[in-house]
Amino acid sequence: MTRFRIKLTLTILGLVSIVLLVMGMYFAKVLERFYLDTLGELLTRESKLVAQSVRFPEVLRDKEELARRVQQVASEEEVRITVIDVDGNVLFDNIHKSEEMENHASRPEFAAALRGETGIDRHYSETLGYEMMYVAVPVRSTENVIGAVRSAMSMQDIADTVHNLWYTLLTGLLVTMILASIVVSRISYNITSPIEEITRVARNITQREYESRVRIKARDEIGQLASAINFMASSLEQQMYEISENHQRLTGVLTNMTSGVIFISEHRRIMLVNPAVERLLGKSANELIGKLHIEAGKNFGLSQYIDRCLDRGEKFRQEVHIYYPQERILDVNFAPYINFKGEAKGVVVVLHDFTEIRRLEKMRSDFVANVSHELRTPITSIKGFTETLLDGAMQDEETCRNFLQIIYDESERLYRMIRDILDLSKIEQKRLTLQLTEVDLQDLMASTVALLQEQAQRKQISIQLPDPHPRVTLTTDKDCLQQIILNLVTNAVVYTPEGGAISLSLRQERGQVQFQVADTGIGIPEADLPRIFERFYRVDRARSRDSGGTGLGLAIVKHLVENLHGHITVQSAEGEGTTFTVTLPLQW
Repeated sequence: MTRFRIKLTLTILGLVSIVLLVMGMYFAKVLERFYLDTLGELLTRESKLVAQSVRFPEVLRDKEELARRVQQVASEEEVRITVIDVDGNVLFDNIHKSEEMENHASRPEFAAALRGETGIDRHYSETLGYEMMYVAVPVRSTENVIGAVRSAMSMQDIADTVHNLWYTLLTGLLVTMILASIVVSRISYNITSPIEEITRVARNITQREYESRVRIKARDEIGQLASAINFMASSLEQQMYEISENHQRLTGVLTNMTSGVIFISEHRRIMLVNPAVERLLGKSANELIGKLHIEAGKNFGLSQYIDRCLDRGEKFRQEVHIYYPQERILDVNFAPYINFKGEAKGVVVVLHDFTEIRRLEKMRSDFVANVSHELRTPITSIKGFTETLLDGAMQDEETCRNFLQIIYDESERLYRMIRDILDLSKIEQKRLTLQLTEVDLQDLMASTVALLQEQAQRKQISIQLPDPHPRVTLTTDKDCLQQIILNLVTNAVVYTPEGGAISLSLRQERGQVQFQVADTGIGIPEADLPRIFERFYRVDRARSRDSGGTGLGLAIVKHLVENLHGHITVQSAEGEGTTFTVTLPLQW
């Protein structure tokens, strides 16, 4: 904007200079002409007075009388008076001797006077050595021209006057230019300053500084423009704020959605993905955005449905299997994106991961099947032996006692199973009330192991307790912790062959306590390790059922540990034994 100000200032100064120069030249010429005209009139009057005085022929012939009469009329020597006869001879000159002067017949002013006119001319005087203005008038005797009287005056005074006039004009022009520069600069500043301010605000708005305002209080057109710019900036700021808020809300929603969202343009390129899509497809947003959906998704079925939605513009829902980066089952909604003109400009794809739901449905189905199977076995045994007794086996006392013992054992197993299912249900639904107390972990392990000592001795299994020192205490639910230890040690006793060993270890570090139950039992195959905490899952079903187990012990342990804000891990190798590690916080 400084360039514009300079250009405007120079333009106005140029116009002012041209106007002043033209006007100065005009007035100088007018004044010069005025001086010349005035001088001409003065010389004409002087010449006519002299001509009137010497109009008699006898006067022209008498040089003394001629000189006397000329001196009477024009006594001042500022004006040169020359009397010339009709032949061009100089009869009298008040400056030089007439005898020494050349013939003036060729002079233009004299020729005009002889014609009866007033002759005016300017030329260089050889006699005086500078430019003179000559005015010649005829000397008439009756009607005849008998000579001419010429008045002359130096042009030096007029030249000096014109030079002074030009100097005065130039000085005035320079002063005027200086003053005009100051005034024009101020005017230019007043004109360009609001424009610069408006430009600054406009530039700030383009750089997203929407709070910028034009600080102009004028009420003219510039002020109205400034008010319009301020209103536009305020409106734009409000709109951009709303757009930003909506964008932040949309971004927050998309970022925190567990479902994946993909926007695909009409050119079949991915334009938008949320973090859930990155997790589902195993690729970052940078790897997906801008690429063709068939190239980025690596799933023909999904791409086929996207093309269908783009081509037909219909909304539908479909279940899709993907196998990269891992196998997943997705419930996908396809919907065309319609712009404000009603044109389909893309597809919005929403992906819901149903893998876990399907897994849970399978687990529920397996649970129902397992419960049915587990209940059917004792019920079938009870029913079979009861029917046998009713058919006459009651008469044999020993047989009757054996059958009743079997019925009792199966009833007990059925009772334990129902009890474990109810306990597991209560734990999963968080309906188990925890009673937090200070628990001495070494004492609790010792008292729990004592309950299984007889069973361990029957199989000649040694159980090693942790060192009694240092003592480890933690704040937790004593009954839950005892059930965890009891179930783990019971499993170790059941699955450890005769003559085996079980060891319990304990350590405390960084606000946590960690205890392990390790055995030298049959171990767990690596393929079965991820599933051992599932309900009714057994590695060796026949042996588990023979041992009286319900298949719910480890599931109960896992949920109890989680309720106590801990976690459990297992390490095992087939034929080498198993180690369960439980980590719990010392304080809640």
